Amino acid sequence: MEAFILKAGQLVAALSLLVIIHEFGHYLFARIFGIRVDKFFLFFNPWFYLVKYNPKTKKWSFFKDKKDASQPSEQTEKSDKATWCDTEYGIGWLPLGGYVQIAGMIDETQDASKLSAEPQPWEFRTKPAWQRLLVMVGGVLFNFLLAIAIYAGIAFTWGEQYIEYDKATAGMEYVETAQKIGFQNGDIPLFADGEKIDVTDHDHIMKMVEAKNVTVLRNGKDTINIAIPENFIFQLNDEKGFFVYRLPVHVAKVVNGETAEKAGLQVDDQLVAVAGVATPSFTEFTEELLKNKGKEVEMSVIRNGENTTVKITPNDAGKIGIQLKQITDIYPSITINYSFLQAIPKGIEMGCNQMVTYVSSLKHLFSAEGAQSLGGFGAIGDLFPESWSWYKFWTITAFLSVILAFMNILPIPALDGGHVLFLLFEIITRRKPSEKFLERAQMIGMAILFALLIYANANDIYRFFIK
Repeated sequence: MEAFILKAGQLVAALSLLVIIHEFGHYLFARIFGIRVDKFFLFFNPWFYLVKYNPKTKKWSFFKDKKDASQPSEQTEKSDKATWCDTEYGIGWLPLGGYVQIAGMIDETQDASKLSAEPQPWEFRTKPAWQRLLVMVGGVLFNFLLAIAIYAGIAFTWGEQYIEYDKATAGMEYVETAQKIGFQNGDIPLFADGEKIDVTDHDHIMKMVEAKNVTVLRNGKDTINIAIPENFIFQLNDEKGFFVYRLPVHVAKVVNGETAEKAGLQVDDQLVAVAGVATPSFTEFTEELLKNKGKEVEMSVIRNGENTTVKITPNDAGKIGIQLKQITDIYPSITINYSFLQAIPKGIEMGCNQMVTYVSSLKHLFSAEGAQSLGGFGAIGDLFPESWSWYKFWTITAFLSVILAFMNILPIPALDGGHVLFLLFEIITRRKPSEKFLERAQMIGMAILFALLIYANANDIYRFFIK
């Protein structure tokens, strides 16, 4: 339950940031061009809202019916000028997105019937097409800029650290799906379709997944070719990965008073077997300790390059009282640090590379397996780890910002891309679509989006509770 709450909290926090930045992009360009924005809401507020602030009256209101929204002020209508005070700021209760209600614009917040009055200078519909175009691309632009800013921050704060696969002599630990097609724990990836795998290439995992065959080094001596089935990427969907580095058990610290200290274990010891069973990684090591909890067993140790044994009794939780070395302390690693100025172009590079990788991966959606892999909020929330990590939170948030930017620019009515499509048509043909046409397109687009939303979340329910 705690893991679920933590994942849900991370999801809400990430989506809140992404929505605010996206809607602020629309808001900022609208304000630059003197367009009045009536509402700026985080989350949707059908029937009622959680909180709302009106700058003109300087009043806060809570948990009220949305019908109490104030009307545009007479001062605005008479002065022909709009200010930030014309906007009501609030938080809705339905965390499916957010919106800005722009005066004189047909969208999910208002239809053509609301625009029957004489057009006003501060309305969206009276502005030149190029200004309206910038207002509509503002959200997408700001989401992509946010992703770049986060990636730059990650590069500046954590830098980049790599361990080349052939330097990790214990090899990799593969998910069950990968093992079914021929990978074995301990295999070291070498080539994808004959091309050497470069761990510093951000796209190298995707290249392996999409390859026809992957060459691995097995048992430190045998070269094995493994055929990758078509659409293997979808088989990996439920696994949340392909492989991870195997972590050999090297002692970083011995806890005072625990069984490891009593057994004579020392810092830098490598623990390689428990009760005669080889434990080349922490996964096998913990499994064997749990099998032998409460029993005295013989443990094989490599100390100063020599083999030795100790007798030790794991406690009832299968623990012996040691802390492990990090994998970067075991294998030689490549570390790249970035100054503030160096982090900016790195952030741009990471953002652009992530966008290209994501867009290229969408080709897999146009298949039966791709449609079944489509996920909703459950799948997105499952991306986040079960324990807090700022690095992982910001990495996933940046990735989601890239996705939101791309998905919103798709030419579907009701999305920003739909509005952009009609505006480009207007700029090219010098013919403005009628308000009735825009209203109907908006309704069709909303129907498509709701259908996709229901389908994606139904997939989540099937995967999590039925499959």
